[in-house]
Amino acid sequence: MKAAFVFSGQGAQKVGMGKDLFEQCPAAAKVYAEADSVLGWNVSGLCFSGPEEKLTESRYCQVAIFVTSMACLAAFQEKFPLIRPVGAAGLSLGEYGALCCCGYFRFPDALRLVARRAELMDAACRAEAGTMASILTDGTTPPEVFARVCAECGIDVANFNSPAQTVISGTADGVAKASAILKEKEGVRRIIPLNVAGAYHSRMMTGAGEQLRPVLENVAVAKNEIPVAQNFTGAVTEDYTQIKENLVRQVAGSVRWVDCVRSLSALGADTFIEFGPGTVLTGLIRKIDASKTTWNVSSAEDLNKLELQ
Repeated sequence: MKAAFVFSGQGAQKVGMGKDLFEQCPAAAKVYAEADSVLGWNVSGLCFSGPEEKLTESRYCQVAIFVTSMACLAAFQEKFPLIRPVGAAGLSLGEYGALCCCGYFRFPDALRLVARRAELMDAACRAEAGTMASILTDGTTPPEVFARVCAECGIDVANFNSPAQTVISGTADGVAKASAILKEKEGVRRIIPLNVAGAYHSRMMTGAGEQLRPVLENVAVAKNEIPVAQNFTGAVTEDYTQIKENLVRQVAGSVRWVDCVRSLSALGADTFIEFGPGTVLTGLIRKIDASKTTWNVSSAEDLNKLELQ
């Protein structure tokens, strides 16, 4: 088995996430305790008990998902200490989990970065209203079509999630206009408006990304041998000094998840293990390449089911 480790993004949160791992796995409990101490507020309590309204706010849910994902990883490594990934990636927020997992960031530094990123993106959402929509196709529409239509409408492609799912992002008028064009001229049959706080991964987040730059400049990034495929490029970052720049540009740039999965496959990954709440990434990976084996670690029950060599 050659495993790639992948990490959940925003939207996967749910009240109660990680609680059983906290109760049953000392390594996971240590992650939550450290997070509470580093940030000075009760991250663990929010994950385990909510309230749901607070947990869904960007400034809180990004932190909660990151911490839970790292707790899932810690519990996994406690059980399977010899399994080392050939590479890693994460969806948007999850990229911080991948970088932390592979040793580029220390956990406290990554946690503070995620907390600040969440605050900046939340502020951007409050400053300017935006929206997103998921475009579902038969998988044959070229990515260039979505990019061209979005450019015509003054919006952006937020996510290339799978050959059959692309997410667009921007002003409400722009998203509505692009949706109409895609239906009328490009044969797209299904478009789902998303219930989100703002236009993530669009030009409306550019200011948030630039405000993150000085925060990143004050955090050390270490050279490491385990490669990470980053969202902004969709490729493995060969020069580790480019990691911070890619994180800045990721905030307003497209998440190239299809390319990330293919980049990890090129490293030899035949198994993808998702850490964090939900099964969104394992579902997308199956649509990108059905030949891959996928696992999810989001609970003690998931962990107990794993029998890996």
